[in-house]
Amino acid sequence: MADPQSNAATSAYPAIPADAPPSSVIHIRHRHTERFTVVGNHLAQHAELSATAIGIAVYIQSLPDGVSVTAKALALHFSEGETTIRRALNELECAGYIARPRIRLGSGRFATRTLSYDKPGCVPQSKPKPKQRQKPAPAQAQQPASAPAAPPAPSEPRAQPQPSAPPEPPQPPTNPTGPAADLLARLRLADPRLLLSTGDVQRLAPAVDTWLSRAATPAQITRTLTANLPPEPVPIHHPARFLEYRLRHLLPPSLPAEDSRPPGPAPLVTCDGCERAFRSHDPEASCGDCREAAAA
Repeated sequence: MADPQSNAATSAYPAIPADAPPSSVIHIRHRHTERFTVVGNHLAQHAELSATAIGIAVYIQSLPDGVSVTAKALALHFSEGETTIRRALNELECAGYIARPRIRLGSGRFATRTLSYDKPGCVPQSKPKPKQRQKPAPAQAQQPASAPAAPPAPSEPRAQPQPSAPPEPPQPPTNPTGPAADLLARLRLADPRLLLSTGDVQRLAPAVDTWLSRAATPAQITRTLTANLPPEPVPIHHPARFLEYRLRHLLPPSLPAEDSRPPGPAPLVTCDGCERAFRSHDPEASCGDCREAAAA
């Protein structure tokens, strides 16, 4: 008699451990020895970031230094468009996982660099410098015993150090004034996370002046800068950079110039039907009598 054979296909999945939970996910672990990235749970399980932002942050942390991570470069790797990627990058910047400072290159040129933080607020570790080997001091030539020793030269009196003047206490920075400075200083009343330093107010005031010169009211500017902020528990680590981004990218256009000349009278035209002259902006128009006759 032939041995009984089963027609059931062999399962491609590993056997579930006996002590596994009865529901939800079961992890199948693998110990990586190369090509892996350590990601903290503060990012992988972030409660406020979107799934797109978390995925892009993990991808950026896995890249070596020098790789472009602009929205255009990331759009070539992911299926999401540039708008979705830019929104995710703004989320990561507000959460402190990336920073995009402007670096001065000289000759009035600037460049934006992207800094990726494994954890918000971490300080980069400096590499230890290699120890330099000290060269042994050259041996001094011994003088022969028969040579007479020269008498030591008389030492000059040392000058007494003069007491240095006490350092002047640092002066507090000048408080900026003007409509733009007042608007920036009052942003913390709308949201405490938008607290700016005196230096930040001085740096951002020219951008606010540009908005005011384009007929934007202080209420409109404040509403634009404080709209759609992250939820209250989420901190804004760099409020000055956050506001600088909005002031630069949400700048309204200038109002069109109004024609101050009063409108002149319509020019004289001649009716083709009766040769009567009348005023009209339409050179092919007919007079009222001819229009009534044509309608009848």
